[in-house]
Amino acid sequence: MFTLKAVSPLGRRGTIQTNHGLIETPFFFPVATAGAMRGITHTDLADLQAQVLLCNTYHLHLHPGEDVIADAGGLHAFIGWNRPILTDSGGYQVFSLRGLRRISDRGVEFHAHTDGSLHFLGPVEATKIQWKLGSDIIMCFDECPPSTASRREIETAVDRTLRWAKVCKETHERLSCPSRPLSMGEGETSAASGGRGRIPLLFGIVQGGLHFDLRKKCIEELQAIGFDGYALGGLAVGETEEEMLGVLRELTPLLPAEQPRYLMGVGVIHQLRQCVQLGIDMFDCVLPMRIARHGTILLSDGSALRITNAKFKEDHAPIDPDSPSDLSRTHLKSYLHHLFKVNERLAETIACKQNLGVTLKMMRELRAKIERHS
Repeated sequence: MFTLKAVSPLGRRGTIQTNHGLIETPFFFPVATAGAMRGITHTDLADLQAQVLLCNTYHLHLHPGEDVIADAGGLHAFIGWNRPILTDSGGYQVFSLRGLRRISDRGVEFHAHTDGSLHFLGPVEATKIQWKLGSDIIMCFDECPPSTASRREIETAVDRTLRWAKVCKETHERLSCPSRPLSMGEGETSAASGGRGRIPLLFGIVQGGLHFDLRKKCIEELQAIGFDGYALGGLAVGETEEEMLGVLRELTPLLPAEQPRYLMGVGVIHQLRQCVQLGIDMFDCVLPMRIARHGTILLSDGSALRITNAKFKEDHAPIDPDSPSDLSRTHLKSYLHHLFKVNERLAETIACKQNLGVTLKMMRELRAKIERHS
């Protein structure tokens, strides 16, 4: 499943084998929340050498629903993507619905942000939904309070996360056995799920905020349950950069070296480099795309510019002559400035493809540097 190929002062280099191919680590997930990225096609993603997509369980459950996707042959067939897909559990989205949800030890009852309809999501449901989607990597359902929450709140979240992790693992094991009936429907078995009987990888999620003792407890108990990889959640959600890096310095030595390590929600390029150096293998974040849509453009030389500034109105140089995106190599800064000013959707496509391309290219270059220095 995970093969560690090299270790250097710059970080770890490895591969993750999935049902839909090999992923080279370290890597960054493009976030295709509902199975697509705004302004970017799957062909664009392939051109930018994206290895894998992250899709959102919460949003896909609300629409079109996991049964529709399973009937289409699973998420890969439904969206037309033949490379690996990771689905998050939906926990982060559910717990962000303050005022619209009610938590119990069984899970979370919530009103959808879209139409107010009532739903329930817990560790059993989240695991079954992800199996039906046919994901290559699925995530445990966890409680994810902000790192700035009180210690009592974080202790409660850690305990609940660990209880739910056990339930996710038990549910995953039942779904992995094609001879055992499931409670998803009459006579339904794992072969009837979107995964078509192929067993996805299951990752546990470490919570604990900025409290080392709680994080350590969570890591130890998750390892006792046993997962294919381990994610660090509840970071990049309010703490300072140095606090986040301090947590990673303490925690990564506690994580098993023979399994992948996933830091959720981090996408700032200099932070990606620092976190890889600390031993992290996987990242996801909407940030590169979000800032692109507001006119902040990341460049191949490591700098950034605000394309909506007046000085670019008559700057007729290419956006980025060294860009991994063909659009940025051929279009002018003045043209992109104009597109943003007139609210043309092509502006979003050019900017998003640029920022994602630069982020993915940096990770490719970092993989090569790790190999050279190992």
